[in-house]
Amino acid sequence: MKKSLHHFKWLLLLLLLPVTAMAQFTATGKISDQRTKEPIIGATILVKGTTTGTVTNTDGNFSITVPTQSATLSISYVGYLSQEVPVNNNSGALAIQLEEDVTRLEEVVVSGLASSVKRSNLGNAVSTVSARELTGTTNPQTLDGALYGKLTGANIVANSGAPGGGISMKLRGISTIIGSSEPLYIVDGVYMDNSAISSGINVVTAASRATGATSTQDNPANRIADLNPSDIENIEVLKGPSAAAIYGARANAGVVIITTKRGREGKTNISFNQDIGFASALHLLGMRNYTDERVLAGFNEAEVARYQAARSAGRLIDYEKELYGEKGLLINSRISVSGGTEKTKFFISGTLQDEEGIIKNTGFKRKTIRANIDHKISDIFDFSINTNYINSSADRGVTNNDNAGISYGVALSSTVPWANLFPDERGVYPNNPYASSNFLQTRDLSTINEETNRFLGGGSLNVNLLRRNNSLLRLLLRGGFDYYNLASTLYFPESLQWQQAGLTATNGLYSKGSGLAFNTNASAFLLFNTSLAGIDLNSQLGVTRLSFRNDRVNTFATQLIPGQQNLEQAGATQVFNRSLENQDFGYVFQQEANFQDKIIATAGIRFDKSNMIGDPNQLFAFPKVSLAVNLANFDFWKSETINQVKLRAAYGESGGIPSANPISLQAPKFTIMVPGNTSGQTGLVIGTTQGSANILPERSKELETGIDIGLFDSKVSLEATYYIKTVDDLILLANVPTSSGFTNQYANVGTLRNRGVELSLGVAPINNDVIRWNTKTNFWLNKSEITRLDVEPFNLGGFSNALGSFRLEQGKSATQIVGLVPDQGVTQIGDATPKFQVSFYNDIVFLKNFQFSMLWHWKQGGQNINLTQLLTDLGQTSYDYDNDENGNGIPNGVERTNALGADTRVWVQNSSYVKLREVALYYNVPSAVTKNISMKAIEGIRLGVSANNVLLFSDYNSYDPEVSNFGNNGISTGVEVTPFPSSRRIFFHLGVTF
Repeated sequence: MKKSLHHFKWLLLLLLLPVTAMAQFTATGKISDQRTKEPIIGATILVKGTTTGTVTNTDGNFSITVPTQSATLSISYVGYLSQEVPVNNNSGALAIQLEEDVTRLEEVVVSGLASSVKRSNLGNAVSTVSARELTGTTNPQTLDGALYGKLTGANIVANSGAPGGGISMKLRGISTIIGSSEPLYIVDGVYMDNSAISSGINVVTAASRATGATSTQDNPANRIADLNPSDIENIEVLKGPSAAAIYGARANAGVVIITTKRGREGKTNISFNQDIGFASALHLLGMRNYTDERVLAGFNEAEVARYQAARSAGRLIDYEKELYGEKGLLINSRISVSGGTEKTKFFISGTLQDEEGIIKNTGFKRKTIRANIDHKISDIFDFSINTNYINSSADRGVTNNDNAGISYGVALSSTVPWANLFPDERGVYPNNPYASSNFLQTRDLSTINEETNRFLGGGSLNVNLLRRNNSLLRLLLRGGFDYYNLASTLYFPESLQWQQAGLTATNGLYSKGSGLAFNTNASAFLLFNTSLAGIDLNSQLGVTRLSFRNDRVNTFATQLIPGQQNLEQAGATQVFNRSLENQDFGYVFQQEANFQDKIIATAGIRFDKSNMIGDPNQLFAFPKVSLAVNLANFDFWKSETINQVKLRAAYGESGGIPSANPISLQAPKFTIMVPGNTSGQTGLVIGTTQGSANILPERSKELETGIDIGLFDSKVSLEATYYIKTVDDLILLANVPTSSGFTNQYANVGTLRNRGVELSLGVAPINNDVIRWNTKTNFWLNKSEITRLDVEPFNLGGFSNALGSFRLEQGKSATQIVGLVPDQGVTQIGDATPKFQVSFYNDIVFLKNFQFSMLWHWKQGGQNINLTQLLTDLGQTSYDYDNDENGNGIPNGVERTNALGADTRVWVQNSSYVKLREVALYYNVPSAVTKNISMKAIEGIRLGVSANNVLLFSDYNSYDPEVSNFGNNGISTGVEVTPFPSSRRIFFHLGVTF
């Protein structure tokens, strides 16, 4: 019987073979760019309704076996509009031309931890920045600096213009009060640490008198500056909880998802780019115009004589230009190799970046190596590996706030132009009689360096467990690590003026610091895709584990043996040492349902627990739901003018893990012990801040609604979004009775609300063989309010009511600035949040080979606390000191200093501006020319000139309205105290592709 069944199976197979042969056929064709007619390499061709697919080769050709007598091929490629082409056995060779997707409707964006969706089907407003937008116009120094003006809903502020970055980015307003409102960064699935680690320079500047060795005012660079922008293919920004909820308890401030470049099937391509340029100060304030009378009125007769002698000798020095007037040489070299086969694809790149600052002995260097490999083992297994090594070094100088007169700008503010600060023939610098330090001596003889060695590695394994014509079940395993060690070196020799006598005089100081971070992440997901009754269903179920470790050590050696730079060659030492480890676990489920691209619904939930929360075993749920309805895809839609109308709504919740203090690393749930000395006996003393065993994560809840409209085949597109984001369980430091032995305690005692509007208008007014012009205008605004505060209103950030301070108060903006007003006392006098922001981007390709791009950025409203002007007024060096703007007969400088302690509005100033962020002109040498002169060895040559931070138009009375003395602090950005001035950067470019 078994033998008969065996023969029957073979007979049945032989009978079915002709039917099978008749049912399938091979479809062939070529895919090219509609405008340029160039072949598109790596375009994807899928048989619709199945998992059968292929990609085009180096000539744009493809061949695919169609399992039925007729079918529809779905053609797609990044940056182009998808097409669907019906085919049958008689179709012959196809000639398919794809049109560029100027409005990104076909762009695939993240919809979950392990899934994606076309932008046209997305239920949220997700901002994206492509490689062309990021680095295609000019060469940014750091990644965060490259995002200026390119994201709706983002408020980006440079902490200073010092080399190596230091930028704060807040998405849809403030998300926390005492922690950082910086978003979560994920690079190729790896959670990237973006800490801003202090070098410990506060030990000499005493910017924060009470915090000892380190401070939030130490002008550190955040570590996202390590990432090379040229390696990035795409950035997706989940701005609020409605989109970021699936990332759970670390997504309160949004999520920035970075995808780096990868290889594609085809010939090996080698690309080399060389950029050479220079940096100069964007805006200098200038000197005060002194006269004999003005010197006598402000100083004394002896100073008049010194002034006259210097003037006669032609020795009135513009020390501002002497300090900030350097022309920094900028050199950037990049090479990449990419390619692959059907089985294995690779991308390898290397970068050398060497940029000098506008202050002597400052600069930023970065060396990077990246290798990304994708390999298909079989139809069941494939994996990806991403590796990146980074070495960066930043010399940032001594700028920003200072209470010891050491900071360059603080010393400059009281130094007159007839002072002699230059060294003599023996190299000996004179003392500065007008300040606590000779800033030229400090600049030339000191070392302030931060060097980082960083490794990022990650990988994923994809296992196709079950494959059917319309169903796929797969297992996705993903993991990664981020390790870096930031080594800081400080050296201030004993010969410096302020080391001999001053607030922080120590007869020389040498310091070595180490900031170590080691973070790991691992996840496992089951993903199931199928179709049921015309509805495409995508399900994901997974678990994640995150581990974070931070170690900080700073050792300070003082009373140095002359000329020694060694921790052992010192009379005294001081050590700062902190460590913190935490772990998170998450459980994720998400379900997407797509009905013929007409109605797309998504629902999901994430459960998280963390040892940073009061109860480390308590699970917190973060749900999300979204709905998108593409009206133009329904049969009743007949308009030929309006090709897209999408209504969307989304709701989501995300969390903010109680974050440790960036300096002390104290976690809100713990009470830390501090070293003490009693009667000569060393030991530990309980700290004054009490931890809370009941601390909960902060929770953001966001409702977002919007509409997307496309006209004239999406040559005109509009995206409009309105959101309300509420942050509950705000963590604050609440006062407690001193009888408890503590002064304050961490507690969940407030609620914060953000409301905002985001608009994006894209237009492609001209698109032909002569001119291709794309323009995009973005508009966004955000308003915040403290809606609940269970403690008395209090000041947080800034310096004092007399100078301007930030104040938390129920019913008021979270970023309000308060100060003294005559006859009113302490009241609100400003707000650091701008009224609105607008960016305007244009990209024009003309005469086929020329490309012109520019980006304008307008920020309207918002105030800064301008203490640079206060210091120059007190030093009688302000460039406008003698002007009389209101015509009352009192010079500006005198009138402003007279207001000190009476009217704070003098120092709280409008920070509106218009900036030309980026501008560039490139020429692509025709391929026929390059191939002829190089015997086909060179594929293309690109020449160009570009600049960033080019022009500034502002009434703000200092170097740049983009400042933040307090770094990445959640609230008190917009406080200026003699920052490192921002730079204009101009480049010449050469790019060669082999």
